[in-house]
Amino acid sequence: MRVSKEQAAENRGKILHTAAQLFREKGFDGIGIADLMKKVGLTHGGFYGHFTSKEDLMTQTCAYAVDELLAQGEAARATTKGSKYKAYISRYLSIGHRDNPGSGCLMAALGADAARQSPAIKQAFTQSFNRLLSAMMNLLPATKTEAAKREQALLTLATLVGAQVIARAVDDPKLSEEILRVVNKKLH
Repeated sequence: MRVSKEQAAENRGKILHTAAQLFREKGFDGIGIADLMKKVGLTHGGFYGHFTSKEDLMTQTCAYAVDELLAQGEAARATTKGSKYKAYISRYLSIGHRDNPGSGCLMAALGADAARQSPAIKQAFTQSFNRLLSAMMNLLPATKTEAAKREQALLTLATLVGAQVIARAVDDPKLSEEILRVVNKKLH
């Protein structure tokens, strides 16, 4: 039975959404196509109607995950009073973000994993990082030069991602919270 274009688009969206979540939770190699499709409620064979390979899905998932993150940030900024930059830092370094990598930043969840992947995935990851970098630059005061904004955005993103990776990796909850708290304080 053929599905409508609308249903096909909805199915593709479900696959991307679920893959983005699971890849961030388990890593690129932590979930197979069969398990992904079972979780989505579709057949394994149906996957190839949407993607040419798992690598194709992985590259498209990078963009999808950043789309989600940017949309979340935009929604949060709409209700933020005061510095949007400081509010972003506080949200990023929150315990909620630490404890929910599946809905969080692609860079913190998959950065080390992406470094071991194919050139196509590294390229998708680079494009995604550049989008986040641009968004971070837009949060900085207009009084800074573009070069100064870029440097500050690079420093901020690298610090945020590193802090979140380490906070997730340590097995001491107090140390994890201290990392998030100290980095938050120093970036403000």
